[in-house]
Amino acid sequence: MSEQEHIYTLTELNMSIREAIEERLPHEYWVCAEISECHPNRNGHCYLELIEKDHQGRTTARQRAIIWANTYNLLRPYFEQETGQTFTAGIQVLVSVSITYHELYGMSLTIHDINPTYTIGEAARRRAEILAQLEADGIINDNKELPLPILPQRIAVISSHTAAGYGDFSEQLHNNPYGYKFYPVLFPAIMQGENTETSVIDALNRIHCHIDLFDCVVIIRGGGSTSELSCFDTYNLAGNVAQFPLPIIVGIGHERDETILDYVAAIRVKTPTAAAEWLIEQLHRADLAAQSTRKVITEIVSRRIMAENNRLQQLTGNIPYIVTQRLHKEKWQQQNIAHHIERNTTDRMSREHQRLSLLAHLIPERTTALLRQEQQHIDNLAHTVQLLSPDAVLSRGYSLILQGNKVVKTIDSLSPYSNIEIQLADGTAQAHITTTTKQKSNEE
Repeated sequence: MSEQEHIYTLTELNMSIREAIEERLPHEYWVCAEISECHPNRNGHCYLELIEKDHQGRTTARQRAIIWANTYNLLRPYFEQETGQTFTAGIQVLVSVSITYHELYGMSLTIHDINPTYTIGEAARRRAEILAQLEADGIINDNKELPLPILPQRIAVISSHTAAGYGDFSEQLHNNPYGYKFYPVLFPAIMQGENTETSVIDALNRIHCHIDLFDCVVIIRGGGSTSELSCFDTYNLAGNVAQFPLPIIVGIGHERDETILDYVAAIRVKTPTAAAEWLIEQLHRADLAAQSTRKVITEIVSRRIMAENNRLQQLTGNIPYIVTQRLHKEKWQQQNIAHHIERNTTDRMSREHQRLSLLAHLIPERTTALLRQEQQHIDNLAHTVQLLSPDAVLSRGYSLILQGNKVVKTIDSLSPYSNIEIQLADGTAQAHITTTTKQKSNEE
């Protein structure tokens, strides 16, 4: 280091920085940022930390800021009245700032004014982007298109168990003027702050494990500032609600409050009490319909019974006449049948008598002819037998050769030098076989 170079004290350097900033940046500037910390103190001053994030949610800039008490007491109520949001951490703001630098405390921004329109527009922009994405994904109306239960009595409730809104809901439900029975089951969840999304989705998953036990789901939370309810304006939570397989009734906040869940749930009501009233009204509507149906059925049955009684009385009065008419008819039919039987019997007997007379005449003729025919047949047989008798055959020049009282039929049965007996028509002769000669067949 050369002797000519000036050595600054830290105070001198910081004073130089302050003078440079005051010289180069003397005006007020409009800056958009997110409030990450907000701490009003007992003196009325409000100390903040402003940050900026990129599209991936990473912090890219950070700066301290302060609103002096006299300004803060004017800006805060003005901002909250215009936006409906609490001036707190987590919101986007457009503020008019001047840059100050203090030798001891460093650089900070002093906020002089705020533009509430920007905050409103930013929240609306984020909400519009989420709704557009839900619609592009084709799920924004899924829960709305589910059939609503006719008797929504088994209710899965997502709420904080200590919330006043849950107490109002339960009180309204159980003390309804009609005495209807409801069976709500609480699935506790965090309903405020950065853990809301994860907690409510976890409750939905637990309900899904027992989905057959419930008719619908109710998500309720009492009123709060717009920033407190912004935890319900997330894509993941809206997507889970939109695609849940049971109808979901959403009752979050007050009359003026609105969240993205209101756009995707099957039923949107303004408050937890209104959610209970909707359920009661559903049962009451079903009850009235049942009463009306019961009345119609009763009237129809009554008219039918009256008509049948009249018909029965009419039939009872007609029975003697009907019986008399039926007896006359049956008697006439019986007489007609008896006459028909008698006539048919007479005709049949006449026909059978004629047939018997004819048969009696024909039997002798047929018998004589048949006997004559049979006698002729017998004579023919006798003549045939006579012609074929052994004596008749022998008389025609034939003879019988016997050997040992047995008729010889083939040459092979004769033995050379054997004795045989030849029987003729007029006697017998004895002969002696000297040789035999077998006749050759035509085939040989």
